[in-house]
Parts: sequence; C-alpha cells; structure tokens
Amino acid sequence: MTTIDDARTHEAFDMAKKCVTLYGVICAITLATVAALSIIDHTVTTFMWVRAVILLAIAPALHRQIVGASQGARRCYERMRTVTVVMPIAIIGVDLIPGICPTWYAVMQAIGALPLVAVAFLLNGSGSRAAFPASR
Repeated sequence: MTTIDDARTHEAFDMAKKCVTLYGVICAITLATVAALSIIDHTVTTFMWVRAVILLAIAPALHRQIVGASQGARRCYERMRTVTVVMPIAIIGVDLIPGICPTWYAVMQAIGALPLVAVAFLLNGSGSRAAFPASR
C-alpha cells in the first residue's frame, strides 16, 4: 500500500471519487428515464433496460475501487486506470452500432461516460501517478 500524502494527489483522488459518483448518478437518471418511458408506453428495448441496469450496477464497484486507490491500494489504482480508459470507448462504441438504440439513449450513455473520461485523465496525471511509482 502506498500513502497518499501529497496535497495535489489527494485533490486528484477526491475529484476522481466525485466523478465516479457523478457517473453513478447519470446512470441512475438514464435507468429512470428508460423506466418512465416504458410506463408511458414509449418503445423501450430489452437492450436499453439491460444496459442501463448493468452500467448502474457497475457504479458501486467503481466507487469501491477508486476509494481503495485513494487509500493507496496499487491494484485498485491500476484497475481504475484501465477501466476508465476502456469503459467509455466500449460504451460509445456500442452505441454507434446502427439501429441498436435511439439517439437520445446514445447521448445519455455518452454523457454518462464523460465522468469516467475525466477519471482516466486524473489517474494518468502526474498528481496521482506520483503516488504509485513504476515497479522496478
């Protein structure tokens, strides 16, 4: 375990935790929107339901990982560095498949991915990288 003592590093992890929380909030809003549209008889596909539920379900796991990283757990830090780069690409990439989902849904998913992009930048910045020097 590494100690996160530097003020700049501490700030980066605090912001990353806020971004992960924002990701969860946006995922919850997306799922609520799908539910509301379903209730008022708009077309909502199984893909939209499943995707919204899965992405929301991932949010607590991401939060646990970023908290672990902020407390100095190298494995959590490395996982989050990878996940926050791969997930937004996967989310947006799938939404770009023609006909898979309506434009409004793809936009909501892309907005939800933005906080993860911010986390990727924060975790790959010098502030947080300084807390986890490369292994020798």
